[in-house]
Amino acid sequence: MRITRVVGAALLALGLAAGPAAADSSPSPSASADGDAPTRAGTSFRTATEIDQGQQATATGSAGDYLYWSFPADTGQRPTVKATVTLPDAHGSETWQLDVYDGLRRRQSCQYGAQTRTAAQGAASVELACVLRTVRGWAEPWANDPLPGTYYIRLTVVDLGAADLGKPVSAEVRVDSEDIGGAAAVDGSLGKPLVPGIAVKSAEDKDGSKGAVLSSFGSDDGWSSGWWSDRWVWTGIGAVLAALAGIGGYVLTRGSGRPSRVPPNV
Repeated sequence: MRITRVVGAALLALGLAAGPAAADSSPSPSASADGDAPTRAGTSFRTATEIDQGQQATATGSAGDYLYWSFPADTGQRPTVKATVTLPDAHGSETWQLDVYDGLRRRQSCQYGAQTRTAAQGAASVELACVLRTVRGWAEPWANDPLPGTYYIRLTVVDLGAADLGKPVSAEVRVDSEDIGGAAAVDGSLGKPLVPGIAVKSAEDKDGSKGAVLSSFGSDDGWSSGWWSDRWVWTGIGAVLAALAGIGGYVLTRGSGRPSRVPPNV
């Protein structure tokens, strides 16, 4: 009986000791993907709020503020930036504009999309969109082609009445990309993506010292090396088809063999 009590007390003690450990190892409740989305915007390029592609970001501000976000785009992607501005109940006519800049802070033109729109008096919201050109792996220094790295979104009002200046507004921004692939591949690649702080990070890799990197995000699967694309697959298929066509042409035109040496009957 005494042995049973001792064993039971020992098991109870083990159970109490293991209880917190089991509780600590269990997954803790975490916020959903939507809950992790940024809820504020920066006021300049240096303070731009970082967002990922496919992530919905929201922010509140005042009419007349500059709202900034930043996102990564890699080689072969064609980003589409969409923004929705919710306006106050009473307001006059307002014109909003969505601008996108690359890692060198060069304003990128939109292939298509309503980059600037005017909201009529009393309109509840205004929607803007900008479809960028396909990101290239390399470009000439004088060109304005989009290159892999960080891109900045700037949302602001460009025309409104003095009475509406400073009224509260809210904005939603989302970035999605279409993978174009080898159709936009070029022969060449950048040494480093155009990401803020990349020079500091490169120096850190060389001497082993630690420096402040201004941007902590990038492509999920690592930045593209720039030399591989599905264009190589189509090039290989084209080479095989050309070889088969050459062999087929030879078979059709070679004739029945060497001509006979027997002289014809006179």
